[in-house]
Formats: sequence, C-alpha cells, structure tokens
Amino acid sequence: MRFCLTCKSSPTQTLFLSRRWLSLCALPFLLWHHNPLAQIAEPPKPNPVQESATLTDIAKPGLFDALSERARKLAKHDYEPIHANIPSELADMDYDQYRAIRFRPEAALWRGQSLFEIQLFHPGFLYREPIILHTAGDTPESVLQFKQAFFNYDGPAAPLAGLAPGNIGFAGFRVHYPLNSNEYKDEFLVFQGASYFRLIGPGLLYGLSARGLAIDTAEPKGEEFPVFREFWLIKPAAEENRLVIYALLDSPSISGAYRFEVLPGAPTEMNVEARLFARQDIVKLGVAPLTSMFMWGENHTRFVDDFRPEVHDSDGLLVAASNGEWIWRPLSNHRMLRVSSLSDENPRGFGLLQRDRDFEHYMDMEARYELRPSMWIMPQGDWGKGRIELVEIPSDSETNDNLVAYWVPAKAMKAGSSATYSYRLRSFDHFLPENAGAKVIRTRIGWGANPGQADPPPKSKRKFVVDFRGGELDNLSPDAPIEAVLQQSSGNISELTVRRLPDDRTWRASFKLEPDGNNYADMRLFLKLRDQRLSEVWSYVWYPDAL
Repeated sequence: MRFCLTCKSSPTQTLFLSRRWLSLCALPFLLWHHNPLAQIAEPPKPNPVQESATLTDIAKPGLFDALSERARKLAKHDYEPIHANIPSELADMDYDQYRAIRFRPEAALWRGQSLFEIQLFHPGFLYREPIILHTAGDTPESVLQFKQAFFNYDGPAAPLAGLAPGNIGFAGFRVHYPLNSNEYKDEFLVFQGASYFRLIGPGLLYGLSARGLAIDTAEPKGEEFPVFREFWLIKPAAEENRLVIYALLDSPSISGAYRFEVLPGAPTEMNVEARLFARQDIVKLGVAPLTSMFMWGENHTRFVDDFRPEVHDSDGLLVAASNGEWIWRPLSNHRMLRVSSLSDENPRGFGLLQRDRDFEHYMDMEARYELRPSMWIMPQGDWGKGRIELVEIPSDSETNDNLVAYWVPAKAMKAGSSATYSYRLRSFDHFLPENAGAKVIRTRIGWGANPGQADPPPKSKRKFVVDFRGGELDNLSPDAPIEAVLQQSSGNISELTVRRLPDDRTWRASFKLEPDGNNYADMRLFLKLRDQRLSEVWSYVWYPDAL
C-alpha cells in the first residue's frame, strides 16, 4: 500500500497549536505545591470538593443514550458559542500568573475514597470558555461549583484571588492514580482545551496529545476545533481500577456524545465511543486525531544551530494496514505544508510513535524527549473505507505542535447525518507486541558522493541509510542472503545493499537516489529472506526542496 501525497505552499490556514498552551496541563507536580515565598496569607484549608445535588441521576443505565439524544437535538439547532462569565482580569492574565494558580491536592475529588482523584484547572488566560463538570456514583448527579478555596494564588497571581464568580466553571481537569507505585498517585490523564486530552503509562512524561475530533484540518477555509463543553465523571468503587467519563462535544459543524473508559497501567489504555451528529456538511472529518511535534531528527538535512541532536515528541507514523502490512513513515519538518494519506478499509491501527529512547540522541535535561509517550489507535467495529491522513506543518519552534494524524472516512458527513466510531487508544513506550517483525530504528540521509570522489555528483543525489532491528533478524547469521525490496515513484536507484552492523543486532539497507528533476520520490523498502518478509515497510518521501 502506498501513501497519496498532497503538497501545499502555505500553512497559514492551519492553526499552530502552542505547546505552552498545551503544556499548562503538564506542569511538574512541584508547581502545584504551596509556594512558601507567596506574598499572601494561606487561605483556610478546603474540604474535598462537595457536590450539590440536581434532579438527574446519571449513574443510572442509559446515561450514554440520554447524552446522545441531547447531542442529536443540539445538532438540529444553530450553534451557540459558550458565553464566558470571566472577569477581564482573569481573561487577560499572563502565562506566569496562570502558572502561579495551583490546585490544592487536599481538595481533590474522591480523595481517600477511590484509587482515582480528580484535580481541577482554574479558568482564565487562554482558557476563557469554562466547561461544566458533573459527578455521579454513589450519590445523585451534581455540578461541581467553583470555589476560590480550591486554589492557591501565589506570587503574581495573588491579586486575582476572589475575582472569579461561583458559577464560572473550570478550564479542565486531571486524573491521578497510583501508576508507578502504591504510595503515590501520579497524574496520568488530563482534559484541557477544546477537545484535547493526554494520557501516559508508567515512567513516561506528557508529550503528544489526542483529540476528540478534527474538522477540516489543512483545508483552505481553516480548521474548526470542536470543544468538550461538559463532562460527567463517574465515581469508581473504592478499589476499582477503571474510570468512566462522559463528555458532550459541540462546534459550529457537529455535536457529539463521548464515552471514555480509562484503564491505567502498563500500558495505559482508553476505550472511546463517539456518537456524532452533523449540524452542517463537513468537508473533512478527522476521527481519532493525534497531535504532536517534530522539529528535527536523524533524517534532517538542514543545519540546525542547537546543541541537541534531535528535538521531537514523535519520530514516526506507524500504520497496521488491513492487508497485514506494517508501515513506518518517519516524520519530517518540511519547508512547506505536506499532506499525505494511505487509503484503506477497516485498518487494524495507526499511531504516532516515539521510537528513539536514547537520552544521548536528545541531550535535553529539561524536555526529556526520550520519555515522551507513543499513542496507538485500534479501530473497533466497521470503520469502512477511508484514509489515514498525516499533516506535517513547517515550524521553527518546538513550542508549536506541527503534526496531526487521523482517520478520514470515505463517506463525508452531511448535515443531519450521524455516525458512530469506537476505538481503543493505547499510550505506551516505543514498540507494540503485535508488530513482531523487524522494525526501522533510524533513517539517515546525506549527499550521495563518495569520499574523495574526483568528479562528485550534484548535491541533489542522496544516500539513504535505513537500519532495522528485531524479529527474525536476531536469529540470522551475518552471511544470510537478506535482500532489500525497494520501489520508488520517480528517480533512479543505485547501489542498493544490505549488511549486518558490528553490533550483531542491526541490519542496514542503503542506497542512492538520483531524483527526477523537481519531482518527489515516494519510496517503499522492506527486508526479505528468500520468500519470507522479515520487516515492516519503510515508507519515505524525498522532496528535492528539502536541501
């Protein structure tokens, strides 16, 4: 299977996602402790979040059906934006002020009653459209009311204390669970901003994000960002190790009901069901979207004035196609917006991975990119025909997310139509046990000249080095007759070879490409031994303007 390519000259209609905006939900836990240097007196210790009862008991069976019916009815009416009740002082606060507002851990929802605890985010700064949070479980449904006592207003945030009205709502929430040890509850899941959320497994740090839905990504009219307007948090039993969350999604084009079943562990997984109702015709519906960042890596061909060899949250798109192939597409930071897609019917899975786990390949003591998670989408049920689309946006800052991957159904959603998508999302480290063959561990590219060559070729001639490891390669002798199978859409290939490296673990395929003028070369390469395929497919596109 081959990717279909689209090149666009300008990314101006695709919104960059500020990583500062997203990283506020991933501040180190130390930032949430009381600052002894704060210039204000410590307010009274709050009781854990109290619940004000309402008439609806959402813990009853049929909650998801009721929420779906509400979403269906919403889609029959014009979209109504959220009317924020935020004082200007909160809306206009800066990054340092927002970071200085810290939730008090002792006020966490379900503290001392469950393995899970919920901490809340203060509205304001970039989060000017607060959400409504409901809880349910062993009590009737309740709406969580904002209270100043839930938060410390330290340092530059001290003047903001007392400005928020009681009905203001929250900017989001994060979930804690004893993920790495039984003695401490780690933050492992966060919902904050539009339909974004993050989740991690043991030993990992926040990196890429998942989203509820993507609409018209990389389209000329600009992207639409649906918002989770309300959440229902279902209180687990005391020793239960799963958490169920419901959410109502809304946007000018669509509304939807979501059910998340969260299963923390190694790996952390989430079962997602989305019931969608179109309010308008939608040009491009992006299902199960993932958003990440890639600045430069081993395959980068332009000089970077930085001490760090690599900077990225993800280094490749992995696809498990319906025909049984595993396809690895290394990521790039191109000069212009690039959109590529792989057509399929009922794919087995796709995801953005961070395979490189060696600190010395990043050398960043603060970002710790080698600890960023991978995310894998496993479709459940019949997704039909469509395509997996990858959007790569040019970027000059690691504070921007510049990658998006999602599923686009072949049948477009029209106003008044509905659709349901179910999938399992897995947050893990770098390899999937299902992908048993040899895997690409690195891709390197350089000038195709030989050292000391008297009449060297033009710089456009490139040498590619693709290293594989694992699977049956571990059991083969150095002289095994392994072949590389290489196909390209344009250009001329020469000097294709395969050999084992001195580490006795890695096999290298290398070749030279002479491009056909300004035409890109879409390439596929895999290893085989006689009639046995040994590896996943390396899929790469070389653009002559990359130099």
